Amino acid sequence: MTIIIDGKAIAKTLKDDLTAQVLKMERAPALAVILVGDDPASKVYVRNKIKACEKTGIKSIERRLPADTTNEEIERTINALNEDDGVDGILLQLPLPKHLDSDRLVQLISADKDVDGLNLRNVGALVAGIDGLVPCTPQGSLRLIKSVIDDLNGLEAVIIGRSLLFGKPMAQLLLQENCTVTMAHSRTKNLEEVCRRADILVAAVGCEKMVKASWIKQGACVIDVGINRMENGKLCGDVDYEAALEVAGAITPVPGGVGPMTIACLLANTIKAAG
Repeated sequence: MTIIIDGKAIAKTLKDDLTAQVLKMERAPALAVILVGDDPASKVYVRNKIKACEKTGIKSIERRLPADTTNEEIERTINALNEDDGVDGILLQLPLPKHLDSDRLVQLISADKDVDGLNLRNVGALVAGIDGLVPCTPQGSLRLIKSVIDDLNGLEAVIIGRSLLFGKPMAQLLLQENCTVTMAHSRTKNLEEVCRRADILVAAVGCEKMVKASWIKQGACVIDVGINRMENGKLCGDVDYEAALEVAGAITPVPGGVGPMTIACLLANTIKAAG
């Protein structure tokens, strides 16, 4: 029987632990979220993050800016939050409107308050194996993997996708667990064969049901990071989930897998930044 990895349940356990940590702190940690424009998906994400903060006892601070906001205005907002001792974590909700310089603005966030783990100091710390703030989605994905596999030593892991936000940090986390890691992407030759080697297969490309059951090694752990909306309005991942159930040893559903863990790990990063 394939194990369905319940991200909601695992995230709840983590959030319960975090709530207990907050109760022991001298003051509640504070997370500031900057939302630029009216992107519907971003509004939902921010609303969910604020709700999760409130339930955990983390103070939530919102900075909403119009879609025509300039780079300079956002820079001033970030600098003010960097200098505010009452703010422990800063999150700039992506994607930003196209006229803005996302890469530059993200780097303006203090590394100590960078709960997304994208500041180059935190990126470098992860590569060097030094303690820092790790991007939330790969951090959550590793927790899901370890919920079904006790010892990752020597296992072969394949990650489809090489983004700075997920693919690259996921590779570093799995390397730290002594996995043999292959990063696959749009230029990878014989992608199906590469995937079939994987004891741990992680898909993060944003392509509806791209990974077929024939790509999956019997008994592999499959982590589906993709979230796509089908023509019928329903959500699906990058993996053909129903077919994969016949092959995988463990798999995350979409929704209800990686998504809840991303928010839980954002809360964990905020508490870590406050410490």
